Amino acid sequence: MARAKRHFIPGYTWHITHRCHKREFLLKFARDRRRWLYWLYQARKRYGLTILNYAVTSNHIHLIASDDGERDVIPKSIKLIAGRTGQEYNQRKNRKGAFWEDRYHATAIEEGEHLLRCLVYVDLNMVRAGVVTHPSMWPFCGYNEIQKPKKKNVLIKYDKLRALLGINSYEAMRNHYKEWIEESIGSTETKRDEKWTDSIGVGSKTFVENLKSLLLGAAIGRKVRQSGNGYELREPVTPYIVNFGAKNGDIGLVNRYFWNDYHV
Repeated sequence: MARAKRHFIPGYTWHITHRCHKREFLLKFARDRRRWLYWLYQARKRYGLTILNYAVTSNHIHLIASDDGERDVIPKSIKLIAGRTGQEYNQRKNRKGAFWEDRYHATAIEEGEHLLRCLVYVDLNMVRAGVVTHPSMWPFCGYNEIQKPKKKNVLIKYDKLRALLGINSYEAMRNHYKEWIEESIGSTETKRDEKWTDSIGVGSKTFVENLKSLLLGAAIGRKVRQSGNGYELREPVTPYIVNFGAKNGDIGLVNRYFWNDYHV
Protein backbone atom coordinates (compact mmCIF):
# COMPACT_ATOMS: atom_id res chain seq x y z
CA MET A 1 0.00 0.00 0.00
CA ALA A 2 1.34 3.43 -0.92
CA ARG A 3 1.97 5.83 1.93
CA ALA A 4 0.08 9.12 1.84
CA LYS A 5 2.24 12.21 1.59
CA ARG A 6 2.27 14.75 4.38
CA HIS A 7 -0.42 17.36 3.84
CA PHE A 8 -0.07 20.90 5.08
CA ILE A 9 -3.08 22.32 6.89
CA PRO A 10 -2.54 26.01 7.72
CA GLY A 11 -3.26 27.59 11.07
CA TYR A 12 -2.81 24.50 13.24
CA THR A 13 -0.73 23.91 16.35
CA TRP A 14 1.48 20.82 16.15
CA HIS A 15 3.05 18.54 18.72
CA ILE A 16 6.20 17.23 17.05
CA THR A 17 8.27 14.30 18.27
CA HIS A 18 11.55 13.10 16.77
CA ARG A 19 13.54 10.12 18.04
CA CYS A 20 17.22 9.38 17.81
CA HIS A 21 18.22 6.62 15.38
CA LYS A 22 17.24 3.19 16.75
CA ARG A 23 16.21 5.00 19.93
CA GLU A 24 19.83 5.31 20.96
CA PHE A 25 20.69 7.71 23.79
CA LEU A 26 22.52 10.15 21.56
CA LEU A 27 21.28 13.14 23.56
CA LYS A 28 22.34 11.78 26.95
CA PHE A 29 24.92 14.53 27.53
CA ALA A 30 23.83 18.04 28.51
CA ARG A 31 26.08 19.63 25.89
CA ASP A 32 24.18 17.90 23.09
CA ARG A 33 20.81 18.84 24.54
CA ARG A 34 22.03 22.45 24.75
CA ARG A 35 23.09 22.34 21.10
CA TRP A 36 19.60 21.17 20.12
CA LEU A 37 18.15 24.14 22.03
CA TYR A 38 20.68 26.46 20.38
CA TRP A 39 19.53 25.39 16.92
CA LEU A 40 15.90 25.65 18.03
CA TYR A 41 16.64 29.28 18.88
CA GLN A 42 18.29 29.74 15.46
CA ALA A 43 15.17 28.34 13.77
CA ARG A 44 13.11 30.92 15.64
CA LYS A 45 15.43 33.71 14.49
CA ARG A 46 15.87 32.58 10.89
CA TYR A 47 12.42 31.34 9.98
CA GLY A 48 10.12 32.82 12.61
CA LEU A 49 9.25 29.45 14.12
CA THR A 50 6.48 29.96 16.69
CA ILE A 51 7.53 27.85 19.69
CA LEU A 52 5.00 27.11 22.43
CA ASN A 53 6.87 24.46 24.43
CA TYR A 54 9.71 21.96 24.11
CA ALA A 55 11.53 19.14 25.89
CA VAL A 56 14.81 17.41 25.11
CA THR A 57 15.36 13.94 26.59
CA SER A 58 18.23 11.49 26.17
CA ASN A 59 16.85 9.86 23.03
CA HIS A 60 14.05 12.04 21.63
CA ILE A 61 12.63 15.54 21.57
CA HIS A 62 9.22 17.17 21.89
CA LEU A 63 8.29 20.45 20.25
CA ILE A 64 4.94 22.24 20.29
CA ALA A 65 4.80 24.83 17.53
CA SER A 66 2.22 26.85 15.62
CA ASP A 67 2.66 27.18 11.87
CA ASP A 68 0.70 30.47 11.67
CA GLY A 69 -0.21 29.58 8.10
CA GLU A 70 3.38 29.65 6.84
CA ARG A 71 3.76 26.35 5.03
CA ASP A 72 7.57 26.05 5.01
CA VAL A 73 8.49 27.23 8.52
CA ILE A 74 8.16 23.96 10.42
CA PRO A 75 9.87 21.66 7.89
CA LYS A 76 12.72 24.15 7.38
CA SER A 77 13.12 24.50 11.12
CA ILE A 78 13.20 20.75 11.78
CA LYS A 79 15.66 20.28 8.95
CA LEU A 80 17.96 22.93 10.42
CA ILE A 81 17.72 21.74 14.03
CA ALA A 82 18.00 18.02 13.32
CA GLY A 83 20.65 18.42 10.63
CA ARG A 84 23.00 20.67 12.57
CA THR A 85 22.61 18.77 15.85
CA GLY A 86 23.38 15.45 14.19
CA GLN A 87 26.23 16.87 12.13
CA GLU A 88 27.93 18.42 15.17
CA TYR A 89 27.57 15.22 17.18
CA ASN A 90 28.99 13.02 14.42
CA GLN A 91 31.92 15.35 13.85
CA ARG A 92 32.79 15.48 17.53
CA LYS A 93 32.47 11.72 18.01
CA ASN A 94 34.03 10.85 14.65
CA ARG A 95 30.81 8.97 14.00
CA LYS A 96 29.09 8.10 10.75
CA GLY A 97 25.49 7.28 10.07
CA ALA A 98 22.06 8.60 10.91
CA PHE A 99 21.53 10.54 14.13
CA TRP A 100 17.72 10.73 13.86
CA GLU A 101 15.00 8.40 12.73
CA ASP A 102 14.17 9.38 9.17
CA ARG A 103 10.88 11.14 9.90
CA TYR A 104 9.38 13.12 12.70
CA HIS A 105 5.81 12.70 13.89
CA ALA A 106 3.34 15.59 13.99
CA THR A 107 0.01 15.68 15.83
CA ALA A 108 -2.41 18.59 15.38
CA ILE A 109 -3.60 19.90 18.76
CA GLU A 110 -6.73 21.97 19.38
CA GLU A 111 -6.19 25.18 21.30
CA GLY A 112 -7.54 25.70 24.81
CA GLU A 113 -7.75 22.82 27.28
CA HIS A 114 -6.35 20.24 24.86
CA LEU A 115 -3.27 22.36 24.22
CA LEU A 116 -2.87 22.85 27.96
CA ARG A 117 -2.95 19.09 28.51
CA CYS A 118 -0.36 18.61 25.77
CA LEU A 119 1.91 21.25 27.36
CA VAL A 120 1.71 19.39 30.66
CA TYR A 121 2.39 16.06 28.94
CA VAL A 122 5.55 17.46 27.35
CA ASP A 123 6.88 19.07 30.53
CA LEU A 124 6.26 15.93 32.59
CA ASN A 125 8.33 13.79 30.23
CA MET A 126 11.29 13.36 32.55
CA VAL A 127 9.00 12.96 35.56
CA ARG A 128 7.41 9.98 33.79
CA ALA A 129 10.91 8.64 33.15
CA GLY A 130 11.76 8.88 36.84
CA VAL A 131 14.72 11.18 36.20
CA VAL A 132 13.29 14.14 38.15
CA THR A 133 10.33 14.65 40.47
CA HIS A 134 9.31 18.03 39.04
CA PRO A 135 9.80 19.62 35.59
CA SER A 136 11.49 22.64 37.20
CA MET A 137 14.42 20.30 37.90
CA TRP A 138 14.94 19.55 34.18
CA PRO A 139 16.49 22.58 32.44
CA PHE A 140 15.85 21.19 28.95
CA CYS A 141 12.09 21.70 28.86
CA GLY A 142 9.91 24.80 28.64
CA TYR A 143 8.45 24.77 32.15
CA ASN A 144 10.96 27.18 33.73
CA GLU A 145 10.76 29.54 30.77
CA ILE A 146 6.97 29.63 31.00
CA GLN A 147 7.20 30.41 34.71
CA LYS A 148 9.98 33.00 34.33
CA PRO A 149 9.95 34.47 30.79
CA LYS A 150 13.38 35.27 29.38
CA LYS A 151 14.56 38.66 28.18
CA LYS A 152 17.39 37.21 26.08
CA ASN A 153 17.56 34.08 23.92
CA VAL A 154 13.80 33.75 24.15
CA LEU A 155 12.37 30.53 22.72
CA ILE A 156 8.68 30.51 23.63
CA LYS A 157 6.32 33.03 22.07
CA TYR A 158 4.57 33.95 25.31
CA ASP A 159 1.69 36.06 23.99
CA LYS A 160 0.80 33.48 21.36
CA LEU A 161 0.78 30.73 23.97
CA ARG A 162 -1.47 32.77 26.26
CA ALA A 163 -3.87 33.56 23.40
CA LEU A 164 -4.12 29.92 22.29
CA LEU A 165 -4.88 28.87 25.85
CA GLY A 166 -7.62 31.51 26.00
CA ILE A 167 -6.35 33.20 29.16
CA ASN A 168 -6.53 36.99 29.53
CA SER A 169 -3.21 37.70 31.26
CA TYR A 170 0.17 36.04 31.23
CA GLU A 171 0.34 36.02 35.03
CA ALA A 172 -2.96 34.15 35.19
CA MET A 173 -1.74 31.69 32.59
CA ARG A 174 1.53 31.09 34.43
CA ASN A 175 -0.24 30.49 37.74
CA HIS A 176 -2.86 28.25 36.15
CA TYR A 177 -0.17 26.22 34.41
CA LYS A 178 1.83 25.80 37.61
CA GLU A 179 -1.28 24.56 39.44
CA TRP A 180 -2.07 22.12 36.63
CA ILE A 181 1.47 20.72 36.75
CA GLU A 182 1.29 20.27 40.52
CA GLU A 183 -2.07 18.50 40.28
CA SER A 184 -0.82 16.26 37.48
CA ILE A 185 2.30 15.00 39.26
CA GLY A 186 1.48 11.64 40.80
CA SER A 187 -1.75 11.28 38.82
CA THR A 188 -2.48 9.47 35.57
CA GLU A 189 -1.25 12.58 33.72
CA THR A 190 2.32 11.36 34.31
CA LYS A 191 1.71 8.10 32.44
CA ARG A 192 2.54 7.79 28.77
CA ASP A 193 -0.48 8.56 26.63
CA GLU A 194 -0.02 7.55 23.01
CA LYS A 195 -2.66 9.94 21.70
CA TRP A 196 -0.18 12.83 22.05
CA THR A 197 2.56 11.04 20.10
CA ASP A 198 0.89 8.50 17.80
CA SER A 199 -2.27 10.19 16.54
CA ILE A 200 -2.86 12.64 13.71
CA GLY A 201 -4.95 15.06 15.74
CA VAL A 202 -6.28 15.56 19.29
CA GLY A 203 -9.15 17.81 20.38
CA SER A 204 -12.92 18.02 20.50
CA LYS A 205 -15.01 15.82 18.25
CA THR A 206 -15.71 18.79 15.96
CA PHE A 207 -12.00 19.66 15.73
CA VAL A 208 -10.95 16.12 14.89
CA GLU A 209 -13.74 15.57 12.36
CA ASN A 210 -12.87 18.87 10.67
CA LEU A 211 -9.21 17.83 10.52
CA LYS A 212 -10.23 14.56 8.91
CA SER A 213 -12.35 16.38 6.33
CA LEU A 214 -9.41 18.63 5.39
CA LEU A 215 -7.26 15.55 4.71
CA LEU A 216 -9.73 14.56 1.94
CA GLY A 217 -8.59 11.29 0.34
CA ALA A 218 -5.68 10.98 2.73
CA ALA A 219 -8.18 10.45 5.56
CA ILE A 220 -9.41 7.12 4.19
CA GLY A 221 -9.01 4.45 6.85
CA ARG A 222 -8.35 6.91 9.64
CA LYS A 223 -10.64 6.62 12.63
CA VAL A 224 -12.09 9.27 14.94
CA ARG A 225 -12.34 7.84 18.43
CA GLN A 226 -12.93 9.12 21.93
CA SER A 227 -9.89 9.29 24.17
CA GLY A 228 -10.05 10.56 27.74
CA ASN A 229 -11.48 14.08 27.77
CA GLY A 230 -11.45 14.45 23.99
CA TYR A 231 -11.15 12.75 20.65
CA GLU A 232 -8.28 11.70 18.40
CA LEU A 233 -7.77 10.86 14.75
CA ARG A 234 -5.84 7.62 14.41
CA GLU A 235 -3.91 5.84 11.70
CA PRO A 236 -5.38 2.74 10.05
CA VAL A 237 -4.26 -0.62 11.41
CA THR A 238 -1.95 -1.39 8.49
CA PRO A 239 1.09 0.91 8.29
CA TYR A 240 2.19 2.55 5.07
CA ILE A 241 5.50 1.04 4.02
CA VAL A 242 6.54 2.60 0.73
CA ASN A 243 10.19 3.70 0.50
CA PHE A 244 10.73 7.46 0.15
CA GLY A 245 14.50 7.29 -0.15
CA ALA A 246 15.23 6.56 3.52
CA LYS A 247 14.73 3.55 5.77
CA ASN A 248 11.60 3.51 7.87
CA GLY A 249 12.29 4.15 11.54
CA ASP A 250 11.08 1.75 14.19
CA ILE A 251 8.46 4.03 15.75
CA GLY A 252 5.27 2.11 15.16
CA LEU A 253 2.08 3.31 13.52
CA VAL A 254 2.68 7.02 13.42
CA ASN A 255 1.87 10.06 11.34
CA ARG A 256 4.96 10.26 9.16
CA TYR A 257 3.90 12.37 6.18
CA PHE A 258 6.10 14.81 4.34
CA TRP A 259 5.20 18.52 4.43
CA ASN A 260 5.53 18.91 0.67
CA ASP A 261 1.94 18.75 -0.60
CA TYR A 262 -0.38 21.60 0.23
CA HIS A 263 -4.12 21.91 0.19
CA VAL A 264 -6.84 23.53 2.24
